[in-house]
Amino acid sequence: MPVGCRAPHPIDLNLHLTPQALTSSFCPMNPELSIVIPAFEEAERIGDSLGKVFSFLQAHQPTAEVIIVDDGSRDKTSEVARSFCDHHSEIASQVIRYEENRGKGYAVKIGLQAAKAEIALFSDADLSTPIEEMTKLVDPIRSGEFDVTFGSRAIDRSLIGTHQPWRREQGGKVMNLIIRTMSGLQFADTQCGFKAFNMKKFRPLLDVMTIDRFGFDVEFLFVANYNGLKLAEIPVRWNNVEGSKVSVFRDTRRMLTELSQIRRNATRGAYKIASEHTETSEKGSA
Repeated sequence: MPVGCRAPHPIDLNLHLTPQALTSSFCPMNPELSIVIPAFEEAERIGDSLGKVFSFLQAHQPTAEVIIVDDGSRDKTSEVARSFCDHHSEIASQVIRYEENRGKGYAVKIGLQAAKAEIALFSDADLSTPIEEMTKLVDPIRSGEFDVTFGSRAIDRSLIGTHQPWRREQGGKVMNLIIRTMSGLQFADTQCGFKAFNMKKFRPLLDVMTIDRFGFDVEFLFVANYNGLKLAEIPVRWNNVEGSKVSVFRDTRRMLTELSQIRRNATRGAYKIASEHTETSEKGSA
């Protein structure tokens, strides 16, 4: 039975987006996995990336859905993505677009809010981590071993195919030291754009997230850890892809500001969620 559908279905994410900014396709069956792909000015390569994602899903996870979130691109990112999805009905998909560029963190949150599956994964649009690595992150969540899993370039550097330029790579190591110091998270790589979530436990946490840009990865992991979710950093294959929109100078300054914001939020208790998960944990420890 084909999983993908192409019936128009307006959605309201309660995220201050006009209905005209949203296009979607849906399937009457709930997907087993949602894949969120944030995209900003990716018109030149989004079609190729979607081709790889759809091909892999059709062979290995046909009951998945793909959600592309166009973060206010000025090029034809959403048009290219929508055209691809319209011509490939084998996988359920939707394209979400809004006019103002808000940052990758905001786009990921939008996509996760729209996700229908109990497990969701987000991947950078350039597929610097190949989609084939997906099972490394999804399987531990599916088995109940972990609630949040995230790819790491630092645990096993032999898995890196194409390295970043030396100066950028060293800058990343310095940034990781700063992140560890300011956040208290002792992970080797928080910034890899390949993360998966148990949405039953992670979805309530999206309501307290405040970081829309470079530091959102840290906030995701910090808030999940703060609320007692089980996290796992997993080595994945990774290749540097030209065309990165990261600016070392600009984003280092931004990260310092956002790390300070995360610390302030934690100090005033803004990240505490009264959820079924935390209540269960408290009963168990009692």
